[in-house]
Amino acid sequence: MKLTHYLPVIALGLLTLGGCANSDLYSGDTYRGSQAKTGQSVTYGTIEALRPVNIQADGPNQGVLGGLGGAVMGGLLGNQIGGGSGRTIATAAGAIGGSIAGKKVEDSANRVNAVEMEIRRDSGGSVIVVQKADRNWQIGQRVRLIGSGSNMSVAPY
Repeated sequence: MKLTHYLPVIALGLLTLGGCANSDLYSGDTYRGSQAKTGQSVTYGTIEALRPVNIQADGPNQGVLGGLGGAVMGGLLGNQIGGGSGRTIATAAGAIGGSIAGKKVEDSANRVNAVEMEIRRDSGGSVIVVQKADRNWQIGQRVRLIGSGSNMSVAPY
């Protein structure tokens, strides 16, 4: 059997893997392995403002799997059209269009609904924390701020 018969299956597998980003890392209820068994500072505060936002997963290969998978699928579909130089043009157009569509699909799969919380600390000052929107936060709600800097999460008090 020709390799071209397996290309759609391979492309679909690559597109599926593109949606496998672990969005739970953005939850206040999920800890990374490196955070286990470590002491973290805790401060307390009150939510002053809330704003719905999105977190877009990023990385060195962001969009590559979706783009490549889409290009392969688009090229295979384009290759089914016409003959001669028309087929070559259709294959190239299908690959380009598929690549763009595949990247958009992967980007969408790697987007997480989140909430930006402005929290007034009991000790004075305010801090903004963005994390996955997996709770029903309320303005005026008392919270715990766990950790510091880029390693901070918010939990109910």
